[in-house]
Amino acid sequence: MIRAGDFVFVSGMGPVDPASDRMSYGDIQHETRLTLTSIQRLLEAAGAALADVVKVQVFLKDANDFQNMNEVYASSSIRSATRTTVAVAFVDPVMKIEIDCIAYRPLKEN
Repeated sequence: MIRAGDFVFVSGMGPVDPASDRMSYGDIQHETRLTLTSIQRLLEAAGAALADVVKVQVFLKDANDFQNMNEVYASSSIRSATRTTVAVAFVDPVMKIEIDCIAYRPLKEN
């Protein structure tokens, strides 16, 4: 994660369990929840929140997981971000999802 002025860039995050700080594999809903939780924690550390996200890229191992991923994603606090979702092959053959995003959160409120 890097903050550049009023923007926070979060690079590709996967399903990291916050309790163990290790990858936690499971079905796409499980992995999506953990990935969004990891992103939320990083954004909060930078003074931002999921609601501040303006651009999201979702990478899925299997395009057939889109609907189940989208159900979890839709229940998150990300409201009006633009999103691109693509199916890809991961270096980690077990991982089902990776997400990166850009948030906009002014350092100083006007």
